[in-house]
Amino acid sequence: MPEETTIRRIGNSSGLTIPKDLLDRQHLEEGDQVHLVETEDGLLITPYDPDFEDAMEAYEGGARDYRNALRALSDQ
Repeated sequence: MPEETTIRRIGNSSGLTIPKDLLDRQHLEEGDQVHLVETEDGLLITPYDPDFEDAMEAYEGGARDYRNALRALSDQ
């Protein structure tokens, strides 16, 4: 269900407030880092790093290719 908030001036910047019940449902709290992603539909605010998935795919490919070497290193 859509929630509405207002962009406000905070010092020399602008910010918005997120209702507490929405923060609770998303398991977010003050000080958590979120990412702003522009999409065709507008702005997405997410706690998930959009680059993380790419990094994990690169890791998984490398882990497959070098499985024996990684296993040998872990035994040391």
